[in-house]
Amino acid sequence: MQRLFSTFANGWPGRGLLVLRLVTSGALFSFGIVNLREGPSLEVAVLQVISVSTGPLILVGLWTPVAGTLALIVNLCIAFTRYSSNSGDPWIPLIEGALGASLAMIGPGAWSLDASLFGRKHIDLSDEE
Repeated sequence: MQRLFSTFANGWPGRGLLVLRLVTSGALFSFGIVNLREGPSLEVAVLQVISVSTGPLILVGLWTPVAGTLALIVNLCIAFTRYSSNSGDPWIPLIEGALGASLAMIGPGAWSLDASLFGRKHIDLSDEE
């Protein structure tokens, strides 16, 4: 992860990324569950399950580039299939895909599991004896 992002934004930018992650994961989860309750075809149901499963990863900021890219690809497939849920309206999956893509490009921010697992570490070399 460190090679993908030069820094993990902190302060106001980090808070903004946290809000973006909350909104994205909430949209993926809520719209995915609603669409699964409509009883879509098997192909769309599989895509919706994959989309819903990216929500918790984005929420906690774990494997954010992978989860965001997967959310983009899956939601583009949902938007452009003729079996699209939401009464054939492609805008919700397109917006979810755009949110996932933006998180994949920008990164999760300092308040994420990616930052705590893969972020820069501070090494203290002072003599404490």
